[in-house]
This record gives sequence, C-alpha cells and structure tokens, in this order.
Amino acid sequence: MDFSIPDDLQALQIKTRRFIADEIIPMEHDTRQSPHGPSAELRQALIEKARPHGLLTPHASIAMGGLGLSHIAKAIVFEEAGYSPLGPVALNIHAPDEGNVHLMEVVATEAQKARWLAPMVQGLTRSCFAMSEPDGAGSDPQMLATTAVRDGDDYVINGRKWFITGADGASYAIIMAKMEDGSATMFLTDTDRAGFIVERPMDSLDSCFAGGHQVLRFENLRIPATDVLGEIGKGFRYAQIRLAPARLTHCMRWLGAARRAHDVACDYARKRQSFGKALGDHQGVGFMLADNEMDLHTTRLAIWHCADVLDRGGKGNVESSMTKVVSSEAIWRVVDRCVQILGGQGVTSETIVERIFRDVRAFRIYDGPSEVHRMSLARKIMARGQEL
Repeated sequence: MDFSIPDDLQALQIKTRRFIADEIIPMEHDTRQSPHGPSAELRQALIEKARPHGLLTPHASIAMGGLGLSHIAKAIVFEEAGYSPLGPVALNIHAPDEGNVHLMEVVATEAQKARWLAPMVQGLTRSCFAMSEPDGAGSDPQMLATTAVRDGDDYVINGRKWFITGADGASYAIIMAKMEDGSATMFLTDTDRAGFIVERPMDSLDSCFAGGHQVLRFENLRIPATDVLGEIGKGFRYAQIRLAPARLTHCMRWLGAARRAHDVACDYARKRQSFGKALGDHQGVGFMLADNEMDLHTTRLAIWHCADVLDRGGKGNVESSMTKVVSSEAIWRVVDRCVQILGGQGVTSETIVERIFRDVRAFRIYDGPSEVHRMSLARKIMARGQEL
C-alpha cells in the first residue's frame, strides 16, 4: 500500500478542513438544534454553505453530480467533515443518506434514480433506511417480521420499525420486508403515502443526526411493483452492497470527531497549570495523550486498509467488521480519556468534547455491536481452520 496522499486529494483535504473550520465550527452553537438533531432549517443552511465550495455530496458519482470519490478519498474527506458534529450534515454525507446514495446508484433503475436519488444528491431531500425492528430484526436481519404481500400490481406492507435514523422529515424510505416465501425485498416509498406512519421519536444519547431516530408503523402501506428496489427476494443481498461501505464511512466520520476531542484535550493540557507545571507534563495525563495518538493512528490505518480493499474490488466484509470494532472501541477510548483530561470542562458544554462523548458512545452499537462482529469473525476463523 502507498500511504502517501496524491496532490489532488491533499488539496481536497485542505479545502475541506478549512471549510469546516471557517464555515461550520462557528455554527456549532446555533440554536436550531435539538436532542433529535439539527432542524430542517439548519440542515438546509449548512448544505447551502457547502454547495458553492463544490463539497456537497462528494461521494456520489460524477454522473449524479458528486465528485465520484474512491473509498480512500472518502476516508480523507469524511474524517475532515467529522471534525465537527455538523460537518457531515453540511457535506450531505451523514447516515443514512450516505449509504442510501451508494445503494441507489448500484441497484435503482434510472427512473427511480431520477425520482428519489437525484434530489437527495442535490441536497434537496433526505431519506431513511427502515430495517431494524423492536422485536429483533437489526443485528440479525433474518428476524424480519414486517411483511409484504402481493395484491394485483401492488405490494401491501404491514409491520413496525424502530430506531430508524432520519425518518422524521425524510422524503422517501427504503423498507426491508419479508415475502411470503421467507425471503426479503427492499421497497421504495414516499413517506407521505397513506399507511406510512411516524409513531414517535426515540430519545437517544446522540444528537447529530438530522431527523433523529424514530419508531415507524406500516398499516396496509400500498407500494406499486414499479417501486421495488432491485429484484424481489434479493433484499439481504442488496443489504450487503450497502453494509460494508456504509459501516466504514461511520468509522471515517467518528475518527474526525475523536481527533477533534483529542485536539481540545491537547490544547487544554498545554495551557492548564497544575502543581507547578503544565497538565500535560504530568505522566498521568501525558500517557493518556500518547495513548490517544496511538489509537487514532491504528484506527486510521485500519480504515485506509479496508478502503483499499474495497477500491480494489474486494467485498470487504471481514475487513469492515474488524475495522468497525477496532474503530468504535478505539474512538471511545480516545474521547473518554479526553473527558478525563478536561475534568469539569469535559462533563459540561464548556467544550465540544461532552457532546462528542455522547455522540460516539452509540457507535459501538450502530451497524452491529462489537459482540456481533466478534461472533461473525470467530465463525469465519473456525471455518477457515476446517478448510486447511
């Protein structure tokens, strides 16, 4: 692997870093934010800041209006965007839209792309991905209980979903439902269709996702057969297309957040005097800063390696599982240490670190908890041993 960053990508990195510092960080105290994320008005204001800089939806293909970034390029740019909780929203690269853009580009028909994908790439709409369910479907998608039954030229959807990120205010949804033969299919639907019901918001630790997290209910939601995403019965296969890249981009964005917390802690450790010397000169604090640097470094290397695998055409399922566990746990350690270094300032809104702490804790659960990834990896390890 070549770890050098090409000149054009380095220029994009610097451009993104300056944009976040000059345009987005000053907006972090904007009052148009709630425990359920930035408001639609604030989101649009952020997007309009990114648009003239040519940084809007950079991961989308050039044909769709993006920059067509490779996975390695996304690793560079997304880390810079993640340096502010509002950065991914501004660049239109936040979950679940980022993963849905990738899935739609691969699977959707041209008519579906024109109807749903193009406006989202332009920053005009948002989407949600409705798979997780209150009774089990999430880490184990085989437990899907939401059903789809053919009725003439339509499919009728019934069921309940929960922890659906971005559902409040989304223009369309991708719904995973179980067919009569037990297979799964993905369906596209406008969220204003009769039978698509947003029951309630869910309170959560994080507050960085536009639209928050919602509980949904489908009551005889009628979806035309033309709005099936891909082919009937291939929902689980399409989920894999979305899964590895979207899992990895989570790592990229949260790495930027952890780096921000570390920078704040380093600045504090240099300036704060304690027992006659700078706080960071005490080994107890200095060692924590050193451990942070090592965790950030190993996380970045894991991300870049997985990105390289994907760029070379590999599926990246194993690599993304390992990277997700390595990243989520290392990033949590980094931010936790930063809170400790900052003391009272770390547990209050005096710095951004308290907010980052709340946001990143859930990362060890999103896109599969660490335990599920370890279980999956263990099975592959045992199977590999049997083959030898």
